[in-house]
Amino acid sequence: MNDIVALRAAGVALVLDLAGDTLPRVLHWGQDLGEPTDDLRLAATPHPIGFSVDGQVEVSVLPEQSAGWQGTPGLQGNRAGRDFSPAMRVRSVTRTGNTLTTEAADAGLVLVHTIELTEQGLVRQRATLTNHADAPYSLDALTLFLPVPPTAVDLLDFTGHHLRERAPVRTPFTQGLRTRENRTGRTGYDAAYLLAAGTAGFGNRAGEVWAVHTAWSGNHRTIAERTYHSISLLGSGELLASGEVVLALGETYTTPWQYAAYGVGLDEVSARFHDHLRARPTHPTSPRPVVVNTWEAVYFDHDLDRLKALADAAAEVGAERFVLDDGWFGARRSDRTSLGDWDVSAEAWPGGLAPIIEHVSGLGMRFGLWVEPEMVNEDSELARAHPDWIMAAGDRLPRRARHQQVLDLANPAAFAHILGKLDALLSDHDIAYLKWDHNRDLVDAGHRPTGRAGVHGQTLAAYRLLDAVRARHPGVEIESCSSGGGRVDLGILERTDRVWVSDCIDAAERQEIQRWTNALIPLELMGTHVGAPTAHTTGRALPIDFRAGTALFGHFGIEWDITTADPGERARLGEWVALYKQVRGLLHTGTAVHADHPDPALRVHGVVAADGSEALYAIVALTTSQLYPPGPVSLPGLDPDAVYRVRPQPPGDVTDGNAFHWGVPLPWWTPRGVSLTGRALDAGVLQAPVLHPQRLVLLRATRT
Repeated sequence: MNDIVALRAAGVALVLDLAGDTLPRVLHWGQDLGEPTDDLRLAATPHPIGFSVDGQVEVSVLPEQSAGWQGTPGLQGNRAGRDFSPAMRVRSVTRTGNTLTTEAADAGLVLVHTIELTEQGLVRQRATLTNHADAPYSLDALTLFLPVPPTAVDLLDFTGHHLRERAPVRTPFTQGLRTRENRTGRTGYDAAYLLAAGTAGFGNRAGEVWAVHTAWSGNHRTIAERTYHSISLLGSGELLASGEVVLALGETYTTPWQYAAYGVGLDEVSARFHDHLRARPTHPTSPRPVVVNTWEAVYFDHDLDRLKALADAAAEVGAERFVLDDGWFGARRSDRTSLGDWDVSAEAWPGGLAPIIEHVSGLGMRFGLWVEPEMVNEDSELARAHPDWIMAAGDRLPRRARHQQVLDLANPAAFAHILGKLDALLSDHDIAYLKWDHNRDLVDAGHRPTGRAGVHGQTLAAYRLLDAVRARHPGVEIESCSSGGGRVDLGILERTDRVWVSDCIDAAERQEIQRWTNALIPLELMGTHVGAPTAHTTGRALPIDFRAGTALFGHFGIEWDITTADPGERARLGEWVALYKQVRGLLHTGTAVHADHPDPALRVHGVVAADGSEALYAIVALTTSQLYPPGPVSLPGLDPDAVYRVRPQPPGDVTDGNAFHWGVPLPWWTPRGVSLTGRALDAGVLQAPVLHPQRLVLLRATRT
């Protein structure tokens, strides 16, 4: 095999240097430069300056101190203090298509590293470490890295909290180490999510961007590191607790997949992730049904007549799926009791679930149900019968969170019990959908009776449980919910059909939360609902067009007691449901685009059909603008040489700003609209209407 290997796809190249017997080094990751030659390696070799070691410091995908690297090592561990600094030597390299597998060994350890370039231009890598020595090997970290060029001077990652997930943070990519560590036992609100490095001021449509994501639903670490050696790296991997992984003879550890994308602008980076997810054989292919979820409508008040009336109203506005949320099982009349008792409550449902399921089915909707299989209340029959099934670091229980504890699914008996309950529930009832929740952080979470740190084992066990449920009931769709958007990553999405974006359904907050969730996840996998006129989580009152127009860009649903809505509100909601059904094929197969609009008061985003034939855009006024009127906007992503007819899209065609009330129309704002080239529309010649703050309008572009 040539010692320079180029993996090329979708305009991206990953060029690897395999010379010598050390692990692969990345010569180039970015724009496809054509077939590489030896001169590329020669040109990319820095001037050798003998500080840490004489000659070149080889920085591989798993950087090693033994190679002279003095930054973060890829492999960290020891055998009672020895073998802390291995020098892996390659024993074999195999290439199959765009996948390269390398086997290397040292110090009684064998490392198998796999790196590939997908058809969509995503880099994907992971490693498996096996102990071949008699003495146990305590693994502290196995972190994989990719280099980025020195032109990447800006960083973008995310922070957040419950009800405000995935808030972007911009920092300079300066010399030193930026580390984001998540210790919540799930993907987390305050997690890097996507770590992007880019050229100065990179945006949605401009600037080169390199980004990494860790496909793991437990603790993880994300790193951006720049050294004075002119080396810049992005790295990620699982964050292991002390003593959590100790490999005995023959035992292995495999990292999560690390995904990485290159593009010009964030939209191109996102499109690579979206295209990859859509290419999976398990990706949902049927139209994403309109969901009505009962949580904010009734909370724990499970009354058959009330829920029948809600189902009737849901069918009236065009809903296709009806999901019964928390409160249907055991003695569950509040969040303080009965988690783990997964039998239908005789008190709340004396006739069982059959009456509500039959009523929902009779209305032409499918039935869904809320569960939280990984958790348990101390006040439950399960906890009283099996207190040893609760995760704990020793004899003491962890402090409660949301009145609950974590059920140790790595315990085979606990796993079998929960799988049996879920299997029986799905076998005995016509249930098409599970809203699978996970409502607390894994604090002080250990496996009993040893008390060894248990987040790693619990994450793998949760994956096994989801896999087992899907294998037994392949027709059932599953949503990943975790106190809202606390478990959103590509690991959980290997096993689920959508994510609940946030418990906050306030459309003003959702504009930002949904935009940045969409940086990784395509719209059809994002649960986006129309909330009540006054948001339950913020107390903010918003009009229905803004609430529904925000929910339109995702997997549309309703979380609102619409039995209390007046006939006009229901009719208007029905219009938005009808529009969603009309455009969901476009929204859920097209390319998401976001304009780099200079005015922070406005957002312009949309979806362009894969063949460029049509597009749907939203112009969103978050606040009042310093400009009055707001000026022109760009509609990105269209075929530059094609002519498009652009017109307002009902029901999102109401401009309610002061100019509207004064009777001063925007000249082009008519059903006829205007016809312009995609190039002109991208250049920003289209004047935006004046809107009140927290309002939006929709534009439909059709190629003529």
